[in-house]
Amino acid sequence: MAQASTTKASNHSYYYAIGRRKSATARVRVSNGKGEIKVNDKPVAEYFSDSKYLLNKLNDPFIAIDAIGKHDVSVKVSGGGHDGQIEAIRLGISRALVLQNEDLKSTLKRADLLGRDSREKERKKFGFKGARKQRQFTKR
Repeated sequence: MAQASTTKASNHSYYYAIGRRKSATARVRVSNGKGEIKVNDKPVAEYFSDSKYLLNKLNDPFIAIDAIGKHDVSVKVSGGGHDGQIEAIRLGISRALVLQNEDLKSTLKRADLLGRDSREKERKKFGFKGARKQRQFTKR
């Protein structure tokens, strides 16, 4: 699942967790700070510039625990589309916050932020047109 880590180069400690959704994987580091969120070394507003809705979804864990602007987040995300990546980052942030403070687990669980959404795209099957679509049946 998730694991805790601490940096050795400086005295600044962080908590590390992984979040996944569909084919997206997010490796998340959460540390105390001013509320900066960086995704793949870019500011989050620049990386997800096409949708304000997605940026609001990203703050859900902080809204649930009433800690907006108190944590810095650094994320390396790969795979999937923007929506899947946001969901993966959100799960990673929630898991890292639980590692930081175990008391937040019930609050985040009630807000439905700790569950892994395991739905993935079903593969196309041999002999079919898609994952389940078949050729049209003709009676005569």
